[in-house]
Amino acid sequence: MNHFLIAPVVLPALVAPFIIMVVRHHLDLTRIFSLASTVALVAISMVLAAQAATGEVQVYELGNWSAPFGIVLVLDQLSAMMVLLTSVLALVINLYVIGSGWDKRGANFHSLFQFQLMGILGAFLTGDAFNLFVFFEVLLIASYGLMIHSGGTRRFQAGVQYVVYNLLGSTLFLFALGTLYSVTGTLNMADLAVRVAEIPAEDTALLRVGAVMLLLVFAIKAAVIPLHFWLPASYANAPLPIAALFAIMTKVGAYAILRMYTLVFGPDLAVTQGLAGSWLMPAALVTLMLGAIGILGSYRIGRLVAFGAITSMGTLLTAVALFTPESVAAALYYTVHSTLAAAFLFLIADLISERQGIEITAQRKMPQSGLIAALFFVGAIAMAGMPPLSGFLGKLLVLDAARGHDLVWWIWATILIGSLVTILGMARAGSLLFWKAHAIVPQDDSEHSAAGEDGSDEQVQAPSDRAAALPFVACFALLAGLVLLTLFAGPATQYAEATAAQLFAPEIYIEAVLGKVTP
Repeated sequence: MNHFLIAPVVLPALVAPFIIMVVRHHLDLTRIFSLASTVALVAISMVLAAQAATGEVQVYELGNWSAPFGIVLVLDQLSAMMVLLTSVLALVINLYVIGSGWDKRGANFHSLFQFQLMGILGAFLTGDAFNLFVFFEVLLIASYGLMIHSGGTRRFQAGVQYVVYNLLGSTLFLFALGTLYSVTGTLNMADLAVRVAEIPAEDTALLRVGAVMLLLVFAIKAAVIPLHFWLPASYANAPLPIAALFAIMTKVGAYAILRMYTLVFGPDLAVTQGLAGSWLMPAALVTLMLGAIGILGSYRIGRLVAFGAITSMGTLLTAVALFTPESVAAALYYTVHSTLAAAFLFLIADLISERQGIEITAQRKMPQSGLIAALFFVGAIAMAGMPPLSGFLGKLLVLDAARGHDLVWWIWATILIGSLVTILGMARAGSLLFWKAHAIVPQDDSEHSAAGEDGSDEQVQAPSDRAAALPFVACFALLAGLVLLTLFAGPATQYAEATAAQLFAPEIYIEAVLGKVTP
């Protein structure tokens, strides 16, 4: 077995308790171990991505127990792509929080950060539906700790709402798993695919119930209308660098939909045919439009970017809901773009809020306003999907994939109008923050009072040049990712097409895990 396959789960699982038990009182050592772990994750993920690019599906049997009786981790092109994307994003955010000092505003930041990575990476690699639930819970607990990092009433209230809503989703997830197990007697994904296909049509009522409940669970994780209410307040009130990491968390929901509804409840399965697409398509289109309207009406920088994340999820899930190889390839390319773009804008939003507060209003000119304005402008273009960045190419791929669909004109109109509304909302915010900034000299040149993120008054300080350097490095790293995704759109699209083809050939996955294919 390839022991590298389990490393993305084991490494953060070991580093997190080590930080808590050994070095938590030494900030510099904590940063060193956390950063070293994240760099190692990137290196491991690159090796795994190179191995998966050959098209081979690799399986790791925990305890050397073969599936379906033992727990397995599975590496294919989709999971390899998501693991690499998560690792790179984690490294950039780790650099940002160290440079900005966010990690010393509360206790145990880096240990929670590592547990968060363990949960996300485990969810992408697991080949067992129950262990998908387990990793969901790991990332939920860690994300709650990160969300309330540095404290504050408003942040605590948003965290409680986030936990309650996601615990309801977790409860529904357990009901769905129990239903599926009662029907099939297994929760291994490959084995589920085999057994679901063997169930007679007259005995599939409970199977359809389980499939619907699973879809609702994943829709909660992906923040699909009308199950999106937790996201704007949660992401906007969390520390904005943490919200940048959360940009990958909604993709866990989209990943789970792709995995379960191409492998277990595939498009060729008669009993659940069209189940996901028929409900998901209108919900995704409404999500897209309401997210764009939210951008237009936002007067806090965190909420502005949070609604941008909702809009991008609407576009992504529109492509997923088409459930064709072409649309899934477009969705995968757009997944990488939207994750980088949302994280980039969250970091820019933090740079702004650290200098002049969270309100989108005309205030005094902030330190480094020209550079931050330029970065915000580029982020707005990326989020809206305007040329020349990768968001434009991603939306073109989605529009092209929808040409043969019955709702093609609705899809085209919603995506194009949503892009227009998004760029108008971003332009309004940018003009207030940068172009209409008043030349007001504060009483103290080093700091001025602004409404804090927790609802109290706090001092917003202009960071020194030395302290500000690393956060800008992190921002430019994400910008470089967007540029590279644009310049190498051809190879990236080819990889996405190969991944989509692998998803729509589930027998490859099943044979790798079980050693047999669907009869």
